[in-house]
Amino acid sequence: MRIEVIGSRGQLGRELMRTLAGSPHRASGHDVESVDIRDPDSVAALLDREQPDAVINCAAWTRVDAAETEEVAASGINADGPRVLAEACRDRGLLLCHLSTDYVFDGTATQPIDETATPNPQSAYGRGKLAGEEAVRAVLPSHQIVRTAWLYGQEGPNFVLTMLRLAGERGVLRVVADQWGSPTWTGHLAPALVRLVERGDSGTYHLTNAGSTTWHGFAEAIVEEAGLKVPVTAISTAEFPTPAPRPEYSVLANRAWAELGEASLPPWRDGLRAYLAERAAGSPPPA
Repeated sequence: MRIEVIGSRGQLGRELMRTLAGSPHRASGHDVESVDIRDPDSVAALLDREQPDAVINCAAWTRVDAAETEEVAASGINADGPRVLAEACRDRGLLLCHLSTDYVFDGTATQPIDETATPNPQSAYGRGKLAGEEAVRAVLPSHQIVRTAWLYGQEGPNFVLTMLRLAGERGVLRVVADQWGSPTWTGHLAPALVRLVERGDSGTYHLTNAGSTTWHGFAEAIVEEAGLKVPVTAISTAEFPTPAPRPEYSVLANRAWAELGEASLPPWRDGLRAYLAERAAGSPPPA
């Protein structure tokens, strides 16, 4: 299979390129320097040149807080871009696997969120990502929409690397303890995405590492697994206000993936341990 990865220089894109390099598939990767997903001509030229069988779209505006004041620009990438990709894939008979986020939900759930739950984004970032999902569904029957959460991998930027940096700069870490989610390592997510594309099953999927924790619990685990002695103090969301509201609870239930007969992704702490071990051994070269 010929697979095109768009957004190949991001955390997940790099991991996908590394995963695909060890697979029987032929992979090509492009990023903002070589394709503008908002531009139909740019996308058409890329797909006609590379001739893929499937496209994985990791390209996204991920600056959540900045999207509050730059919503038009953010939506250009998170909403308009996926629509352009979906139209180009439809015209060429290609499968599109599009990455989305837990931020499409409002955070009021009290148990893991099923793929059939009704989205209700509370931030500009979440609204743009939901609009992207809806555009893909409306345009392209042969689609896979994959929502993931609390992603980290390779060179970041991400929460793990931020905590490690701050632990070296401060005598104590103060981290929010009333937001729940599932930290997800790209090293576990990327192979699952390749497997999903190989299967070709259309639909919406939640894919995260198993289990859940708070940002505070995640930070404590990072410090412990890294062998550091910096205390981690629990604070409330009210004590750490941000321009964009964060979901209080966005743990995703990976039901649709399980119904395919596929194994759950490993527990989130196993992912963290593997990520830190990989970094200690030497980070993989950029894709």
